[in-house]
Amino acid sequence: MSLPELSGLTVARAAALLASKEVSALELTEAYLARIARLDPQINAYITVTGERALDDARRATEELAAGESRGPLHGIPVGLKDLYETAGIRTTGGGKIHAQHIPASDCTAARKLFDAGAVLLGKLNTHEYAYGVTTNNPHYGATHNPWDLERIPGGSSGGSGAAIAAGLATATLGTDTGGSIRMPASVCGVVGLKPTFGRVSKAGVFPLSYLLDHAGPITRTVEDAALMLGVIAGYDPLDATTVRVPVDDYLATLRDGVRGLRIGVPRAYFFEHLQDGVGDAVEQAIDTLIKLGAQVQETTIPGVVEASNAMMGLGLAEAQEIHAQGLAERPHDFGPDVGAILGLEAPDTVAIMAALRARDALTVATRQVMESVDLLLTPTTPIVAALIGQDTVSYGGIEETVLGAMIRCTAPFNATGVPAISLPCGFTSAGLPVGLQLVGRPFDEALVLRAAHAYEQATQWHLRQPPV
Repeated sequence: MSLPELSGLTVARAAALLASKEVSALELTEAYLARIARLDPQINAYITVTGERALDDARRATEELAAGESRGPLHGIPVGLKDLYETAGIRTTGGGKIHAQHIPASDCTAARKLFDAGAVLLGKLNTHEYAYGVTTNNPHYGATHNPWDLERIPGGSSGGSGAAIAAGLATATLGTDTGGSIRMPASVCGVVGLKPTFGRVSKAGVFPLSYLLDHAGPITRTVEDAALMLGVIAGYDPLDATTVRVPVDDYLATLRDGVRGLRIGVPRAYFFEHLQDGVGDAVEQAIDTLIKLGAQVQETTIPGVVEASNAMMGLGLAEAQEIHAQGLAERPHDFGPDVGAILGLEAPDTVAIMAALRARDALTVATRQVMESVDLLLTPTTPIVAALIGQDTVSYGGIEETVLGAMIRCTAPFNATGVPAISLPCGFTSAGLPVGLQLVGRPFDEALVLRAAHAYEQATQWHLRQPPV
């Protein structure tokens, strides 16, 4: 196979080629490095490309696979990591100037699990500075561009991870999600992003934005790939107090079981009230497809969404100010303009923080009660498509608000409740920009979320479309 044919593959397809020895891990890695060299100057998905490390990893994987020593489906698979994931001996910047030369001594748990499974590290991916934003317009490492339209954002904060998958610059990536930062890039880049249950994947060694809201998870080309990635990185970790000792499911075992008989709740209040042209139509067509596949769709309401979403902004600010206290005290001018301005806001007082925690708990209870009568929830992932780079506000669905406020509208509530949620492509606007569908499940029931997402994905062809890069 030629180099162009070997890049932009799904994990499942690449693993099959490696298993059949049609290609080697070294050939596969060389193809991705060549594509990165050719396309990333215009995409800017990577902060650091680890070419020599990748080739060393690939040679080792090639020798092991040739000797019949398979470590599983990720053995020899080229991946990228958001530059919040600490990697031994490789700088981990967090997207910030203050940590531009930070060289960790050890790998974070999620990275170590990938490397133990034989994954090949292509490099560290661009992010909104310290994950505190939705554009990945990074003032220190440059803006990441959406492969569907280079004048537009790839979402954030895991914009490099989403753009890399859309442009075929990695087979799979990891991102982080505090208010939607895995699902938003997936939505506007036309790929798949999975936020697992809070506590399902270790965040030990991942630079934090919020201890209470951060999640780690994969961004991939397909739902099957997300299932493969989650199966490797999930599990209890004594180094992360938020992880829970619950069994890790075989996510492939039920992936093809379909949606017939599943009850899907559609909370139209709040989530469907304001949508950009083309978004609502695509999501409604997705609902029709699921009904045709045998799902039972019913309308529902989640009370307390507005209150909790507003409260979480203040709670996240309080945590971020504590996390960056030293940088704010010693190097305040080294933060970019937007993140520096946010971190400089007046900190919430104790009463406001406690009220935010109560609002979060109230929304968690309300969501649990709703999900007693449905198996899954369905919403748009983002009510808007990718904004232009540098655009601060957006008018859509009869309102005008900040791009930040619009982008997190449908995703942030499920960070507050900690339940699993996935975004996958469900259509395109008349301008050719991707629209994302969000499916939400019960705690630690990623298997059902993946199953429903896979059924929809396989009934459509949106995931097969490629950006013009």
